Amino acid sequence: MTSAPDRTRIEFPDISSRTWEHPSDRAALVTLRTLKGFDTVLRTLSGLLRERQHRLMYLATAVRVDERQFKDLNDLRSDCVQILGAEETPELFVVQSPMVNAFTIGMDRPFIVLTTGMLDIMTYEEQRFVVGHELGHALSGHAVYRTVLMHLMRLAGTVGWVPVGGWALRAVIAGLMEWQRKSELSGDRAGLLCGQDVHTAISVQLKLAGGARISEIDVDAFLAQAAEYEASGDLRDGVLKLLNLELLSHPFSVLRAAELKKWVDSGDYAAVLRGDYPRRSTDHEARPSEEFRTAARSYKAGFDTSEDPLVRTIRDFGSGFTGAVDAVGNGIGDVASDIKGRFDHWRKS
Repeated sequence: MTSAPDRTRIEFPDISSRTWEHPSDRAALVTLRTLKGFDTVLRTLSGLLRERQHRLMYLATAVRVDERQFKDLNDLRSDCVQILGAEETPELFVVQSPMVNAFTIGMDRPFIVLTTGMLDIMTYEEQRFVVGHELGHALSGHAVYRTVLMHLMRLAGTVGWVPVGGWALRAVIAGLMEWQRKSELSGDRAGLLCGQDVHTAISVQLKLAGGARISEIDVDAFLAQAAEYEASGDLRDGVLKLLNLELLSHPFSVLRAAELKKWVDSGDYAAVLRGDYPRRSTDHEARPSEEFRTAARSYKAGFDTSEDPLVRTIRDFGSGFTGAVDAVGNGIGDVASDIKGRFDHWRKS
């Protein structure tokens, strides 16, 4: 294990998780945070049994990271907590598994789990990115929606045979899976903010795709795969891409690398490093309707510039489609505000 390089990283006091959240991820989370009482109920229910059960399992079967066990990881966690200004330090466990994986569990007191397979192929600085990625999940509260998704997936197994109900539920699950994939892009941005090394952040995606043989992989060629993936093929390939992604919890590694580079190239990453980011103390001022409109604009921008054959076909089909995307975004924002009003009224009654 190599030691951390002697360098100073920028810290972000009072930084809001909205800083690193992808627009569509941020819109959903802001809406959830405005539903006072809803997240409290979910946190309480999760903390009563399942969350405690999972923590006890890892306490008995994994190694809890501290100043005596996996000290290097403990130092990384401390650095990331300091950089992102986290008010609490989540527990961190290392579990024996050849699978290259890392995840965050829990809503009331989230904790992070890394596999030995992940540690085996990642350098010290790449591990920093992974820990920062998972800390980003914990600070954003992603486990709340993932708990909802888990329950819906179970429900789908019982009512999926109902023609109308099954398709409606499948649409809801597809929407939540799309949210979860965007939440992974948010985690990648948090990981980059912790490490503040774009090359290292990209190399993590290289290894997730091609393993530890990093010397055999060219970064430019790897990123070029994302452009080829998007533009190649015909209408059939566009449909197959949607089917491939439908039930995946994570975007493909090639696309994650491209999305992270896109965030850097947009100038947003540099702005955060300069101190231009939303503050945690202003989270209560965030409005769901505006966040949904921002998400709609993000999807529209992607739609307008996409080279995917299916998207090109839809775009060529009618010029009014882009206007419909704007209308949908505005409508979703209005619906979000209406849901909030109804929930507040129910809570007071």
